[in-house]
Amino acid sequence: MANKKEQTFEDAMEQLEKIVNNLEEGDIPLEEAIEKFQQGMSLSKFCHDRLQQIEKQMENILQEDGTLAPFTVQEEE
Repeated sequence: MANKKEQTFEDAMEQLEKIVNNLEEGDIPLEEAIEKFQQGMSLSKFCHDRLQQIEKQMENILQEDGTLAPFTVQEEE
């Protein structure tokens, strides 16, 4: 597995999908299944943390004067 600093969200998701598929097949020994489950949980946490970072970045948008302001959705009436 790549170093988390170098790992992209997309790479982590791809690895996680492979692990889930392997576990769903059920053709692996218990010890290996536990190891894959732990790897999957680590990848899941990495993806979750990355999504939270992106969400925080998206909470602010750049306004015309260059200042940051909270992002709000204005509903149409």
